Amino acid sequence: MGEHALFTNDAVVFGLLAIILGFIFYTSNKKEGFWGEFYKYIPALLLCYMLPAVLNLFDLVDAESSQLYFVASRYLLPACIVLFTISVDLKSIINLGPKALIMFLTGTVGIIIGGPIAILIISVFSPETVGGSGPTEVWRGLSTIAGSWIGGGANQAAMLEIYEYDRVEFGKMILVDVLMANVWMAILLLGISKTKRIDKWLKADRSSIENLKKKVSEFSESVKRNPSLNDLMIILGIAFGATGIAHFGADYITGFFADVPKSSTAYTFTKQFFWLVTIATIIGVGLSFTKAKNYEGAGASKIGSVFIYILVATIGMSIDLGSVFENPGLIAIGFVWISIHAGLLILVAKLIKAPYFFLAVGSQANVGGAASAPVVAAEFHPSLASVGVLLAVFGYVVGTYGAILCTILMEIAATS
Repeated sequence: MGEHALFTNDAVVFGLLAIILGFIFYTSNKKEGFWGEFYKYIPALLLCYMLPAVLNLFDLVDAESSQLYFVASRYLLPACIVLFTISVDLKSIINLGPKALIMFLTGTVGIIIGGPIAILIISVFSPETVGGSGPTEVWRGLSTIAGSWIGGGANQAAMLEIYEYDRVEFGKMILVDVLMANVWMAILLLGISKTKRIDKWLKADRSSIENLKKKVSEFSESVKRNPSLNDLMIILGIAFGATGIAHFGADYITGFFADVPKSSTAYTFTKQFFWLVTIATIIGVGLSFTKAKNYEGAGASKIGSVFIYILVATIGMSIDLGSVFENPGLIAIGFVWISIHAGLLILVAKLIKAPYFFLAVGSQANVGGAASAPVVAAEFHPSLASVGVLLAVFGYVVGTYGAILCTILMEIAATS
């Protein structure tokens, strides 16, 4: 596949990917008619992976010889991490109250422990499902789901790179990721219409939610503005300047870990990409304490989202659609995994009497990330959308490191 590709010029291939992304976003924004019904059942994110994969399936492009993924992962990914984390307001997250943070972190813990438990359970019935060798080892692929479900697309791409999972096989993990995440999101959205009944069962106090609505609305309006050319150029300067610093630091630091053996759990530290993501995150969080955070009001995270979707398309271009359904047992792993996450959230919400809002948004800030957490939050009240963004951005900060911990546990579970 790819040896006799019709398009081999990366400029042409990039143009095709841009057209595909434009088409998906244009049609997904239509709420009426055929497209409105279509996107009720088919997530736009799934198409962003799968339509580029069709180019590969029909030998229109040669993903192996293309440099687009390398450029997107090395330049656009660290830039988008900076733009996502630049807006994280740690003080505001703390001010949400302990229950909001507890529910978010419960969701994170549910993903971290859910992965290895799911592997152990499924391995009893189907040991071949959790097998593989070298770059196709299943635990490596599941690391990308952990990255996605704790942080988001940027963290998922980071895990794909750090653990060197076979990108051709990656489509199987995308299917599990998107399917389970969207089924769970649909369940959460259905529960919103029954919020009062659920909160009564949880014995939750809703007054903090009402206070949040007022505070968040005021904050959102204070930073929102139409971006000028000056704003956009400064945002790009921050993003790619930080990316350059991250590359410089990563090249320097990896030299200290050159002698770490592959069998060591510290082997991750030998990866230039790990330090690239780490330094970009540190820079982004550091800038969040400065006036640079106000550029979120000019669309910093939107530009970051553009970078992420370009990266998603370049990853999708490498997926072998023919192998996506070869291992249906992975769906079982995903089901057990997301069930542990959900069960733990419900248990803790009942114990601490947390409102359903914190359960739903805390979960989606993990599993759905910045794409769906604000959607779920806005379903409670439009002014609460930015609460979802706030927690999701916090997810980006902890996503890679939580996913690495989860992956270490999954490797132990898969190889024990």
